[in-house]
Amino acid sequence: MTEPATEFPPPKILTLSPAHKPILITQGAEGRLYKTPSPFQPDQFCALKYRPPKPYRHPILDARLTKARISSEAKVLDRCYREGVPVPAVLAKDAAAGWMMIEWIEGEPVRVGINKWLGERPEDDAVVDHSQEDETPLIDLMKRIGVAVGALHRTGVVHGDLTTSNMMLRPWADDRLPNGHGDKAEKAKAVAGDVVVIDFGLAMQSQSDEDRAVDLYVLERAFASTHPRAERLFHHILDSYRGAFKKAPGVLHKLEDVRMRGRKRSMLG
Repeated sequence: MTEPATEFPPPKILTLSPAHKPILITQGAEGRLYKTPSPFQPDQFCALKYRPPKPYRHPILDARLTKARISSEAKVLDRCYREGVPVPAVLAKDAAAGWMMIEWIEGEPVRVGINKWLGERPEDDAVVDHSQEDETPLIDLMKRIGVAVGALHRTGVVHGDLTTSNMMLRPWADDRLPNGHGDKAEKAKAVAGDVVVIDFGLAMQSQSDEDRAVDLYVLERAFASTHPRAERLFHHILDSYRGAFKKAPGVLHKLEDVRMRGRKRSMLG
């Protein structure tokens, strides 16, 4: 007989308004993300990140770890937001209770936008000819990603898990959207919007070129695995990163070392 799935109760903050039931967006090994009406502006939504107690850990140790991790993530987000990095604003937190309430970012993950642009995967033996395709909207998105990562590193923060799933495309106003109709216009709209970096659960404050280079390498490998047909355009991210961050030359030099180590690990298995 199959055991029923364990149902963890939401934090008390989400039970204060019985008229509005929170929506569980995602659940990972360490926490849960809910979408819920904002207690500050009822006509808007916010995101609540909750780290429930871990029954396999000693209660005192678990409480300390949870408090430290929530506090650390909130501190990093606050620093980034104050410095103008495109991240969600922290609205409230209770580190001891294991939750943090942040701004809800409307839109879709960058991963979804890029995959909409790329469209159907070609046959395995097909050679895709990009010479006649206007890739300007996609290249512009790559540049915006580079600027966002450059702003992040300029602030002295390393994300720790840079992927296109951890970046959102916040929609532009209608007057900024591409004009026209048809497939080309729809493709362009798929990659339109401001890039907002999310999910700072593994982030840390660091001024190390090595740490920054690893951040870029993780993003590069994410493109290779998630968007292999867009990997050839990754250099636009690095070019834009170089323009947004004055210490980028040292980071990009270190990136070559990180790539070399990655290739060696792949060869050795």
